[in-house]
Amino acid sequence: MDPQPQPQDDEQITLPRNIIFDKYEMGRVLGQGNFAKVYYGRNLITNESVAIKVIKKDKLKKERLVKQIKREVSVMRLVRHPNIVELKEVMATKGKIFLVMEYVKGGELFSKVAKGKLKEDVARKYFQQLISAVDFCHSRGVTHRDLKPENLLLDENEDLKVSDFGLSALPEQRRADGMLVTPCGTPAYVAPEVLKKKGYDGSKADIWSCGVILYALLCGYLPFQGENVMRIYRKAFKAEYEFPDWISMEAKNLISNLLVADPEKRFSIPEIMQDPWFQIGFLRPIAFSMKESSVEEDNIDFNEVGGDEEHVPELVGAMAKPSRPFYNAFEIISSLSHGFDLRNLFETNKRSPSMFISKFSASAVLAKLEAVAKKLNFRITGKKEFTVRMQGNREGRKGKLAMTVEVFEVAPEVAVVEFNKSAGDTLEYIKFCEEQVRPSLQDIVWSWQGDSNSHQ
Repeated sequence: MDPQPQPQDDEQITLPRNIIFDKYEMGRVLGQGNFAKVYYGRNLITNESVAIKVIKKDKLKKERLVKQIKREVSVMRLVRHPNIVELKEVMATKGKIFLVMEYVKGGELFSKVAKGKLKEDVARKYFQQLISAVDFCHSRGVTHRDLKPENLLLDENEDLKVSDFGLSALPEQRRADGMLVTPCGTPAYVAPEVLKKKGYDGSKADIWSCGVILYALLCGYLPFQGENVMRIYRKAFKAEYEFPDWISMEAKNLISNLLVADPEKRFSIPEIMQDPWFQIGFLRPIAFSMKESSVEEDNIDFNEVGGDEEHVPELVGAMAKPSRPFYNAFEIISSLSHGFDLRNLFETNKRSPSMFISKFSASAVLAKLEAVAKKLNFRITGKKEFTVRMQGNREGRKGKLAMTVEVFEVAPEVAVVEFNKSAGDTLEYIKFCEEQVRPSLQDIVWSWQGDSNSHQ
């Protein structure tokens, strides 16, 4: 076979350009989730850099996320602010939705925090910009519900930009009393009241998350730590944490008024803005123009726009960044932020136990466990505080089946129950849990670990 001719030094290799809607040139992949990819783009008319989120409609319908995307677009049209990533345009074809957003090239604030604590003046600047953005969102009736350093971006001027409104809530999602009920958010930053069955104020939950962020900026680590995740959340519910020596007394005072377990006693945004530490060098954003928009009247059309399907490049080497549209009640307790990964604090080499979250008190759960043990012909072999040991009376492949059940009361209305096999055959244990234990406990279970059809 003849060798292919090689280009001369003065020749240029022209790669095909990927143009969509005769307006944007698509470039490399910036990020990738379960149902969307984000590409670098360039506006051919203005030469402005943009980020283009491409969502496949069939995946949206399959995952039942159409309402969530519409809500995200509605929210981003409502909240135009210097410290919030701007949504510039929404386009669609038969098969895809294109969200054209401001390109923020400085990366995540998390990458700075991951290197260690920030200087107090730098942390204060970012916190002031965060509160300014959150205050504007709340003034428009929007609560973010997933504030964390991974969702805070930095532009070329080192100014903060709040992003990712996929879990945000609009006024019409609230109950008649103004409360929200769906538990969601990232575990390390979620407010204690979000897990309770009584509903929660989304604005106050956002402020708790801001308090965790401020602590992380100044300390370089998270406020609530422990040997396992249940004990971490028990500390969060009681707001038990310690300050390192290097934080100023003024900063400690502000954080102490943000990380308050009782949302009614937690600082409001006006109180934050009046705080002496916060006020140092604080400048409100200069006036900006904003197109007024009514969510009810803003009918987002995700139907076909134009004719042919736009080509989107499938680029190799994309940076994978999983996207989760919803966290069920158990995941808030059991999973951890992928950014501040605390698993090494409590993980062991043993097999992961079966777990569930209950809306009953620990004492009520223990009483139910004892009743179920009796019903299933299991003998209680030991009790200590919130731990029950039980053993079956039938010989199995590896002797009698035995298990230990621990109940963690992380709040008066929230208990986490953890099962561990202590004797017997593993397959027999799994089968017994699935066929006998789960059905017997269904009246006190809110959500089992890993279940996708959890109760809300």
